Amino acid sequence: MKRGLGIARCGLACCLCSENVKCKGCGQDGFLELDWCKDAEWCANRKCCISKGITACWQCPETDCKKGLFADKIKAASFTEFARRYGIDYLLDCLERNEKEGIVYHREGIIGDYDDFDDMEKLIEFIKTGKK
Repeated sequence: MKRGLGIARCGLACCLCSENVKCKGCGQDGFLELDWCKDAEWCANRKCCISKGITACWQCPETDCKKGLFADKIKAASFTEFARRYGIDYLLDCLERNEKEGIVYHREGIIGDYDDFDDMEKLIEFIKTGKK
């Protein structure tokens, strides 16, 4: 785990991502200057946060958002809701513990153990406990 990379604006775990080894995490440079990021210009969640003047989606009062990564996958929305309820430090602590216990964020491409859910509350409980 690269804890310093933290959690992206959208809730995804930059700290556990293995997709792009050059990535510095969405939290670097105040999220504004991401010239090294191939996705920065099209990221709807990033654009929305910047337009609202907030650091991350978990700071937004809109809890049923379907923008960007929230449109068809529940992982980002569940991580965001977890951060909203319990805070970023607890989310990072749980993810770090889960990784040490063998839970994999990216197993095949960008799909891993956190993608095996279709219910937000069950995924939040999995993050908290590490048990399905």
